Amino acid sequence: MGLRRSKRQHGQHGQHGQAAQDRQAAQEPYDTTAAVELRGVRRAYGRGDRAVHALRGIDLSLPRGSFTAVMGPSGSGKSTFLQCAAGLDLPTGGSVRLGGTEITAMNENELTELRRSRLGFVFQAFNLLPSLTVEQNVLLPMRLAGGRSAHEGRAHAAELLARVGLAGKGGRRPAELSGGQQQRVAIARALVTRPDVVFADEPTGALDTTTAAEVLGLLRDAVDALHATVVMVTHDPAAAAHADQVLFLADGLIADRLPRSSAAAVAARMTALTARHAPAAAAAAA
Repeated sequence: MGLRRSKRQHGQHGQHGQAAQDRQAAQEPYDTTAAVELRGVRRAYGRGDRAVHALRGIDLSLPRGSFTAVMGPSGSGKSTFLQCAAGLDLPTGGSVRLGGTEITAMNENELTELRRSRLGFVFQAFNLLPSLTVEQNVLLPMRLAGGRSAHEGRAHAAELLARVGLAGKGGRRPAELSGGQQQRVAIARALVTRPDVVFADEPTGALDTTTAAEVLGLLRDAVDALHATVVMVTHDPAAAAHADQVLFLADGLIADRLPRSSAAAVAARMTALTARHAPAAAAAAA
């Protein structure tokens, strides 16, 4: 009995201590120049001994106009990181700010509005609506957010389609385009509201090497020419080599960082990280 009470008391102290840390982090001044800022972000699934700790305390500040790639072994927390940073999932603890706005206390309606008006998304599966034209797919976030007149919107969509190499194709349906062209449409759609951040989840995973390089060049151009901020989860060192920096996640923590480097350098760092954490992963699985 005494042992059980001691463990319970210890757990309560731990919870109180973590809550105090979360409050302290929330009170500290934020980096006003950051497009994305995470403080002590944790995400656990389940409770007690069976809880899975996908993120264990992420502290990160990404400046506006930057391109960040996120890599890591399977189960390292990459997808959870992206979901929490983009407001698609709420962290268990810590805080997230996007464009200077604290989002962890928002309700679902507020988060939906934020995602429509201030965030862009590019996914591996393109996620275009087949019944809409290319132009209508690009304009969809703007119309959902209620911004701009129809004339201004169409002009902006045409400008973006031209930038991604699809001038004159606004009237086509997604099924009439190749996979690479569909991903170009998705990039134009992600940029149409001039978002604070574009989140890309394995954006080249369904593309061949040549087409993937073209798509990555467009994301790079969005950063360099349009001053967009891109956060991309990828398993591909060649994709990560287009970014300003690569963050390596392992066991729910940022285990390493690498400034803009060649694909070979990124691959070597990834191999070393995987080897270093393989014993721990095997022990946890056992």
